[in-house]
Amino acid sequence: MKGRYIEIDHPLLKHKLGLLRDKETTSARFREVTKQISGLMVYEVMRDWDQFDRLSIETPICKTEIDRITNPPVVVSVLRAGNGMLDAILTMMPFAPAGFIGIYRDKFIKNTVEYYFKLPADVKGKDILICDPLIATADTMVAALDRLKNYEVGRIKVISILASKEGVEKVHHFHPDVDIYSLSTEAELTEEGYLVPGLGDAGDRLFKTK
Repeated sequence: MKGRYIEIDHPLLKHKLGLLRDKETTSARFREVTKQISGLMVYEVMRDWDQFDRLSIETPICKTEIDRITNPPVVVSVLRAGNGMLDAILTMMPFAPAGFIGIYRDKFIKNTVEYYFKLPADVKGKDILICDPLIATADTMVAALDRLKNYEVGRIKVISILASKEGVEKVHHFHPDVDIYSLSTEAELTEEGYLVPGLGDAGDRLFKTK
């Protein structure tokens, strides 16, 4: 299966993205808007889900049959910024298990460093939703995808608020089967690896750090 790049276009998401871009947006507001965006994005990401159980229930009026999602995807947060998206996604899918990958790009050694990795017990063949607000150089995302595939997981979808053209191309070069969902393809990267126009460092703005 060939991976896709899907740019989600919606007036509400455009409005909320503008709030994230604004440097005057406070950390508390930034966290709240990130949650709102993430909940709306996962609604679109799950649109083609086709695994359901058919159950018989009773409404207050009569008996009927309903669909209930079965074998839900594992939601994986790329620490630390991915945690700004995780709660909203799990609020939409409280039945989904979650995992965490701690990876960062070390500017001195110019390579990725993994410091934490935790997945649910049996992820072999499980679909994955991996969340990280930004795909810039994509070094971190490629490393995270490498690790996930070591566990023989199933289909992987990336949920990222912003992505660079260069980053999307790099992900699809190393992982051509992965779908990427984003709100905007950014024009360029600075020498330091920041997206332009971007929204700054998502982790710092989420958690009020430098």
